[in-house]
Amino acid sequence: MPALKLNAEELGDVDAALAWHDGDARATIETLLLDCAHLRGQLDMASRCLSLGLTRGWRPELNRTADEGSSGLPRLR
Repeated sequence: MPALKLNAEELGDVDAALAWHDGDARATIETLLLDCAHLRGQLDMASRCLSLGLTRGWRPELNRTADEGSSGLPRLR
């Protein structure tokens, strides 16, 4: 697929993703799920390579916690 000049700030992230797939919601969801699976694999591989001393005991989580919003970022209180 040729690169399209989409300005995510003008369209919004959801609209930009849909525009990339010419409005096909099913294709958009499929791409996002494939991207998510790929990134989970990358995170799993990276977390196996991390030393606990390097991260001071922190380990990445594959799933969001209850304190995180739908964007995956922590909610402000």
